[in-house]
Amino acid sequence: MSAKAISEQTGKEFLYKYICTSAAVQNRFRYANVTAETDFDRLTEEHPWLLTQRLVVKPDQLIKRRGKLGLVGVNLDLKGVREWLKPRLMRETTVGKAKGMLKNFLIEPFVPHKQEEEFYVCIYAAREGDYVLFHHEGGVDVGDVDAKARKLLVGVDGKITEESVKKELLTHAPNDKKAILANFIVGLFNLYEDLFFTYLEINPLVVTKDGVYVLDMAAKIDATADYICKAKWGDVEFPPPFGREAYPEEAYIADLDAKSGASLKLTLLNPRGRIWTMVAGGGASVVYSDTICDLGGVNELANYGEYSGAPSEQQTYDYAKTILSLMTREKHPEGKVLIIGGSIANFTNVAATFKGIVRAIRDYQVPLKEHEVTIFVRRGGPNYQEGLRVMGEVGKTTGIPIHVFGTETHMTAIVGMALGHRPIPNQPPVAAHTRRQTSCGDVVPCSLVCCQSEQKTCMPQPLFHSLPSPPFTKATTLFSKHTKSIVWGMQTRAVQGMLDFDYVCSRDEPSVAAMVYPFTGDHKQKFYWGHKEILIPVYKNMGDAMKKHPEVDVLISFASLRSAFDSTMETMQYPQIHTIAIIAEGIPEAHTRKIIKVADEKGVTIIGPATVGGIKPGCFKIGNTGGMLDNILASKLYRPGSVAYVSRSGGMSNELNNIISRTTDGVFEGVAIGGDRYPGSVFTDHVLRYQDTPGVKMIVVLGEIGGTEEYKICQAIKQGRITKPVVCWCIGTCATMFSSEVQFGHAGACANQASETAVAKNKALKEAGAFVPRSFDELGDIIKSVYDDLVAKGVIEPAEEVPPPTVPMDYSWARELGLIRKPASFMTSICDERGQELIYAGMPITEIFKSEIGLGGTLGLLWFQRRLPKYACQFIEMCLMVTADHGPAVSGAHNTIVCARAGKDLISSLTSGLLTIGDRFGGALDAAAKQFSKAFDSGMLPMEFVNKMKKEGKLIMGIGHRVKSINNPDMRVQILKDFVKQHFPSTQLLDYALDVEKITTSKKPNLILNVDGFIGVAFVDLLRTCDGFTRDEADEFVEIGALNGIFVLGRSMGFIGHYLDQKRLKQGLYRHPWDDISYVLPEHMSM
Repeated sequence: MSAKAISEQTGKEFLYKYICTSAAVQNRFRYANVTAETDFDRLTEEHPWLLTQRLVVKPDQLIKRRGKLGLVGVNLDLKGVREWLKPRLMRETTVGKAKGMLKNFLIEPFVPHKQEEEFYVCIYAAREGDYVLFHHEGGVDVGDVDAKARKLLVGVDGKITEESVKKELLTHAPNDKKAILANFIVGLFNLYEDLFFTYLEINPLVVTKDGVYVLDMAAKIDATADYICKAKWGDVEFPPPFGREAYPEEAYIADLDAKSGASLKLTLLNPRGRIWTMVAGGGASVVYSDTICDLGGVNELANYGEYSGAPSEQQTYDYAKTILSLMTREKHPEGKVLIIGGSIANFTNVAATFKGIVRAIRDYQVPLKEHEVTIFVRRGGPNYQEGLRVMGEVGKTTGIPIHVFGTETHMTAIVGMALGHRPIPNQPPVAAHTRRQTSCGDVVPCSLVCCQSEQKTCMPQPLFHSLPSPPFTKATTLFSKHTKSIVWGMQTRAVQGMLDFDYVCSRDEPSVAAMVYPFTGDHKQKFYWGHKEILIPVYKNMGDAMKKHPEVDVLISFASLRSAFDSTMETMQYPQIHTIAIIAEGIPEAHTRKIIKVADEKGVTIIGPATVGGIKPGCFKIGNTGGMLDNILASKLYRPGSVAYVSRSGGMSNELNNIISRTTDGVFEGVAIGGDRYPGSVFTDHVLRYQDTPGVKMIVVLGEIGGTEEYKICQAIKQGRITKPVVCWCIGTCATMFSSEVQFGHAGACANQASETAVAKNKALKEAGAFVPRSFDELGDIIKSVYDDLVAKGVIEPAEEVPPPTVPMDYSWARELGLIRKPASFMTSICDERGQELIYAGMPITEIFKSEIGLGGTLGLLWFQRRLPKYACQFIEMCLMVTADHGPAVSGAHNTIVCARAGKDLISSLTSGLLTIGDRFGGALDAAAKQFSKAFDSGMLPMEFVNKMKKEGKLIMGIGHRVKSINNPDMRVQILKDFVKQHFPSTQLLDYALDVEKITTSKKPNLILNVDGFIGVAFVDLLRTCDGFTRDEADEFVEIGALNGIFVLGRSMGFIGHYLDQKRLKQGLYRHPWDDISYVLPEHMSM
């Protein structure tokens, strides 16, 4: 949702902080918040004015007309305020149809004033600009301000002046107050614009000789502008509508939504209800709620919510487990139902999202069975067959009754099944591509009857805003078989989908001429055209793309919500572009309106924002519209039909493709205009295009709650501008049945007045002459009835089916569907980064930190695939510490230093040091372990081992030190020896090595067991005796070089230290001195 209501306290805080006006705004920041937890002693310390001034107290919970409801206490002292609060604070009250608890109150100074000093001011956003309303009489009894107030429209990008305010708004205001009012209103409007308000009402605004007082205020801000206004807004809290509690689960899902590129929404309506939903898609979620309410389930509907935009398996799991947790807290005598529904997805991998839901069902299988939950599933889209299979499988394995249906079943048929209004079929679902024409089941036959009420619907006036005509006329035909486009963004999957569509439509050339991606240099990207590979150029900037591809007239923008505005405004500077599709959701409304203004001036058609796009079968498709190739074929989108449609919802547009393909000869063109409050193009833009397109014989419109655009269709039908049959249904009929306001999935799906409700619009459309079903369930029947009538009259002649050319399936998608297999190029058993959380040897990274296993434990997981005992982890860390460095003179450190001083980078310098590690320097761990193990395992006595090595002329690895001796012991070895003797279960090999040391040091005192030898033999004891490895496994780790890895890892720390030290000391190029080199040359060449 974009426009969100804020509390009065938040609104006033914004006003007091940021308004710029010469008017003296009084009582700035003089407000105190009171809840059940408030300590009044502390409150008076923070706000001492509470003890000295007369006060006003009122609830701050988005309640309208508080004065008329007796919810304002006026002219009280603090004691009076507390007395006034006693019967109200934490008491249930009814406001309209909503029942709720009064829990948050605002105390402000009482302002003595006269009635004639009260005024009314309101600013609200509309498509064409922002309206400023002013009435010279404010207060509780202001009445119908829409009819009374003076209005001033400030057009998009327009400026407001004090002169225009005085002239248009203040004609009835007292002369002595006009100047201060004009200045304040201009300042208020600038504040409204700067902080991205969408609605701001002050009633009353009091102007006295002392200045301006803002008494009561209501406001909404555009929440999508958070990334712009964060510095000024701070962390805004959006309170729920009165009558609906704010639940922590809603906040949790909102937080998931904020951190995800997908859309995740949850609103709890009745936590004790028996009907729960988990619906994919903003439009589909409304349709399911409508159907539940139509079938009498409104009082048992527990939640509204939706997930869409390709959430990951983990995100869907988190969403699903939240709902399952909520629905299994209280039992219902009739059991509960969970409806997992959705339209046919355009790009969401259904199997991936269902796997997340299946995980949640498995986790909650016991409480689900205890609460007698029955689950109904209906879904379509990419990989939906696999999704339905895993969903059916979990029902069988858990014993939870799960009924699974695919695209052969009408989208909302499962609601009737769940509520007992229609039988549950026994046969398993049939894949859409195996049967083109399938009936919708036991759908009630539709009749073209009038609404139950014969009362005429009052349409809002004016229906068409009296704006000047745009200087350019927009094209009637947006797409043809020769349309060329540029795609903004590195959306390779969407582009490949467009090319596959082009190929099955038998286009001569790909519809994508180029891509623009500012974050890489110019290059070419590989794609498939049928069976062969082609290259599509990718440009860093828009100008180069436009210059090199003058044939392009469509831009498809996958730019993010932050960059979509700038990239779209840039695109419209090129006259060759006639159509722009903006996919991004969450663009601030003020930015969208600026885009619309420029588009109207330049004759550019905008589709979106917040859309999947549109499709013209046989010609062109935008991005992911129409879904994968199997759905393109199943819905016959590879050739034109006779029916054109326009929808707000992208997911529902694909459902319309399915419905129309099953009930008619197919789609001629379809557009999803987007779910925002101000879509770039509106219903009538496209309906009138369809009216003027000969190939279109009938029109389908899927409207929704919010806005008044559908009334323009009514007027066009009545005026005879639209003569072709129009089948229309507005979703969101359930909204009038809810006791509190619910914001649906689309930002624009919210009725601000009675005429914007879906019920009112459906009634008006029927009265105007459109074909309107009684519910969405009957939409397919109406479409079929109208189509059959047109065929019978000879208006439509169904064309013969022509089989499309075959397109090879992408290898990656074939693997996803399980159709092929291929041996992997690599195998790994230590780490998995593919899921939501990184996993080391089966242990999630969060668990690693919770368990505090440290670096030693992490190394144990990655090197040995084991959770090692604590003492083993500590020993590994001690080994890393003692091997970290041994001064600058050793060969590895020396090499690192020389390389660093030669100006090489960190990696090069480190590598030069590591390359010196071997049997002579640092690499004796493995060799020592092998030699001592072999001697010990063969039963050789220590003296026999020493004599054997001497006889063979071999050094004993791990014995001997250049500096240390039996009389000057290496403290590193001593520290490790003390730890090992104290903590290891057995030290047989170490004891053997120490016996060898006694023999060697008796001959020469520096032939001690050095740190390499000690670590090598101690590690063998560790591997053999910690109960984590078999003997063969322990020997294998020694054989493959794991022990040398300890030295390499530890000494890397020291080498890096030497590199950083040389850089910090700014040491120059190293040259070895001549006097430290012995030049041994042949006699005749010597100097």
